[in-house]
Amino acid sequence: MREDQKNLFLAMGLSLLVIVTWQYFYAGPKQEQARQIAAQIQTQTSVTPPPAAPASSAPQTPGTAPAPSAAPAGVPAAVTPEAALTREAALAASPRIRIDTPALKGSIALRGGRIDDIALKGYRETVDAGSPNIVLLSPANSPHPFYADTGFVGQPGSSIPLPKADTLWTADSTVLTTAKPVTLTHDNGQGLIFTRKIAVDDQYMFTVTDGVRNAGAAEVSLFPYAIVARRGKPKTDGYAVLHEGFVGIVGDSRVQEYTYDSIEKETKATRLMEGASGWLGFTDKYWAAVVIPDQNKAFKGRFSSAGDGVKTYQSDALLDAVTVAPGSSAEAQTRVFVGAKETRTIDAYQKSLTIKNFDLMIDWGWFYFITKPLFWLIDYIFGIVGNFGVAILILTVIVKGVFFPLANRSYLSMAKMKAVQPQMEAIKARYADDKPKQQQEFMELYKREGINPIAGCLPIAVQIPVFFALYKVIFITIEMRQAPFFGWIRDLSAPDPTNLFNLFGLIPYDPTQLPLVGPFLALGIWPLIMGVSMFIQMKMNPEPTDPVQKQMFAWMPVIFTFMLGAFPAGLVIYWSWNNTLSVSQQYFIMRKAGVKVELWDNLRKLVNKPAKS
Repeated sequence: MREDQKNLFLAMGLSLLVIVTWQYFYAGPKQEQARQIAAQIQTQTSVTPPPAAPASSAPQTPGTAPAPSAAPAGVPAAVTPEAALTREAALAASPRIRIDTPALKGSIALRGGRIDDIALKGYRETVDAGSPNIVLLSPANSPHPFYADTGFVGQPGSSIPLPKADTLWTADSTVLTTAKPVTLTHDNGQGLIFTRKIAVDDQYMFTVTDGVRNAGAAEVSLFPYAIVARRGKPKTDGYAVLHEGFVGIVGDSRVQEYTYDSIEKETKATRLMEGASGWLGFTDKYWAAVVIPDQNKAFKGRFSSAGDGVKTYQSDALLDAVTVAPGSSAEAQTRVFVGAKETRTIDAYQKSLTIKNFDLMIDWGWFYFITKPLFWLIDYIFGIVGNFGVAILILTVIVKGVFFPLANRSYLSMAKMKAVQPQMEAIKARYADDKPKQQQEFMELYKREGINPIAGCLPIAVQIPVFFALYKVIFITIEMRQAPFFGWIRDLSAPDPTNLFNLFGLIPYDPTQLPLVGPFLALGIWPLIMGVSMFIQMKMNPEPTDPVQKQMFAWMPVIFTFMLGAFPAGLVIYWSWNNTLSVSQQYFIMRKAGVKVELWDNLRKLVNKPAKS
């Protein structure tokens, strides 16, 4: 076996191993059915509920206060209702304040004072212009409860009536816009007057200012809290390359990420955190809902799961007590992000509001230092050309240009390797029975001719980090969601919608839904183009003389074609274009070096096979 063939075989084998591993661990879908739940969330405001309140399991406290007498009862926790309503009926069960901004539509419930009805104006469920808008938040008594709540809780055993889930607030307006905040008011009848001022910007950030004025005769201590809660495990894509579930940063900790299943493995299904500054909530693939307490105050954070059967998941923050003397008042401000994880928007919030590591709401992964700059480069090119697919093609050219000196040396070294093949064959014949001497002579030959024996691996090795980073960018960034290319590719983040096995749509069925073999039958036009480009790239080199190698090389383009069939179309387009550029580059360098290009001879052999004797 010649050294250049061995090196090429090693490189392709390693590349195949990496792709197989990636497919198995990172791109294997583990989709779960979204549960249709009949549940409604109610909240309690103390461990020992008032006599009129429904019974519930005691909520857990996300930390301890300086002294037992000053320990808060804990943030409100959910209880299981008897029945749920349709979303429309749940919305109609409470008077509401309409939300109307350039990015959001929905409403705030006056009963409970929650932000619990949010849809995104700029995003739809499918690429069809008439499909429904993405709905993020829903009321507590709807089929899929998901809401944000803020307020105050009292001392343990306190009998002070505080606003809760069924409290009916009054409002000074019927609509919330970016230009006009709304203020809710509630008088508890015992000297405390609560206000909740809600403002919203033109993107996805609410600012909620909870206030209390003490018109009574006694001093009170209250603990501000903020909650994001959802009931029932939502449908997730189930890819290990992407985190979906609890997310947040509290104090000096790194980003905390727990899936809905992994939180169950924590003690009492609860993860406690404590520190100054930070944020926490829930993230889906493209959307998020998080609460951001006052960044200048310490708070106790908690991720938790509760309930039997259908679980209630909650991210909450509890701040230190504020003491309100008679005749005085106090306020606590919380920001609530509910919207799309747009990179520019989130980065702008991080900078303007000084929110610690807010950009890590997007799962850039361990290779953040590669992934995010790569996205910024693609996004910059997109701003010029107006098409993310074209931006990916231009990015590939840029990457090729950056690594051209390395690839140039690599291909020149391969060309030299082919030029010394006769000498290598002579060494093999001369030292056929002495392998150590044979390798020693090879090394001397390489040194004399200036050949790097592993140069053939470098072009492929360089591609792998870029391939992984681009996969991450295409898969996680909402900017790539439903981004069209040309023709039939209307979403670069989704697999090629065409399929060879239904004759590209002529037969009305989906082969990928077949049991067992279905996942392997996602074979569209672009994966086929990629397979052809890879086949041509491999034919640029002499065919291996070893029969096993020859069979492996022959089947490798086929294997890669089927494997990449289920990958996002943007990644397959990148791989196809990269192969095409590599073929052109190798052809040019080898011709310039005076080395024969094997492509045409190898293709002729396929057509004109020698007759069997």
